[in-house]
Amino acid sequence: MFLSISLVILGFVGLIYGANWLVNGASSLAKKNNISDLVIGLTIVAFGTSAPELVVNSVASLDGFTDIVLGNIIGSNNFNLFIILGIASLVYPIAVQNSTAKGEIPISLLVALVVFAFANDFFTGSNSSISRIDAVFLLMLFGGFLYYIFRQLKTQRPEEIDVSPKSNGQITLLIILGFAGLIIGGKLVVDNAVSIATDLGVSQKIIALTIIAAGTSLPELVTSVVAAMKKNSDIAIGNVVGSNIFNLLLVLPISALINPIQYNTNFNQDLLILSGGTIFVVIAIFTGKSRNISRIQGSILLVSYLLYTVYLVSKEL
Repeated sequence: MFLSISLVILGFVGLIYGANWLVNGASSLAKKNNISDLVIGLTIVAFGTSAPELVVNSVASLDGFTDIVLGNIIGSNNFNLFIILGIASLVYPIAVQNSTAKGEIPISLLVALVVFAFANDFFTGSNSSISRIDAVFLLMLFGGFLYYIFRQLKTQRPEEIDVSPKSNGQITLLIILGFAGLIIGGKLVVDNAVSIATDLGVSQKIIALTIIAAGTSLPELVTSVVAAMKKNSDIAIGNVVGSNIFNLLLVLPISALINPIQYNTNFNQDLLILSGGTIFVVIAIFTGKSRNISRIQGSILLVSYLLYTVYLVSKEL
């Protein structure tokens, strides 16, 4: 058991460093080829924070661990919404721009409901699953979301992405190390998380919703907390909402393309909790005098997640 826990932690370290190395290497390569900051931010940097979830899910999907695939995505989204947004708003109340309040946050809610409908096969009435056809449709929605973000950013001045000059050898090494860290880290996390679940006599679903989801969300946690400390609310909330949409419209369909996902309907409550939390955030933004997420509302998010986790664990005992 101790060895498995140590290897899971080592896997998370590999995922985080791997994502960072890959982003640095790929961003440097893009800069050398005169690719704009806007494109780098929309693709490479955005992909980097979702890379841990993507790699873990790809490994789990190849091995047929569907509960880990679903648990990691839904658990990461709940962790992002309740824990990361809650902690960030405790650090400093998060002001929400009008475009985010009326655009990206409602889109994230709509995406969660679309995935809920596909997973439960509301449209076909067949056995609950996420097929390759569903995956293609979700990827098309992801393309539409990228286009929406691109149109949004064209009307704003994008931040300059700080990329220090690197030689071709350094770039190649960073990209190779990045992929190696992600692949090895992902394999360590999945294999040893399954081992821990077996040793503890709990389901893979619980391990994925809690331990794996928290570990793969560490890049988002660090990014949002640092942004809140710098009073940069746009990054703090944009990182959470963007990551949740990426997980559902990119990570999930790629997992389903690798191996169609038989949907465990027990995940319905977790998706509904995600939807309920998103609705709470929308209400919190529009009911106060200033359009923000206050420390009290952040505390409610944190306590809600704690109660949710206690409920999950109590069901296994």
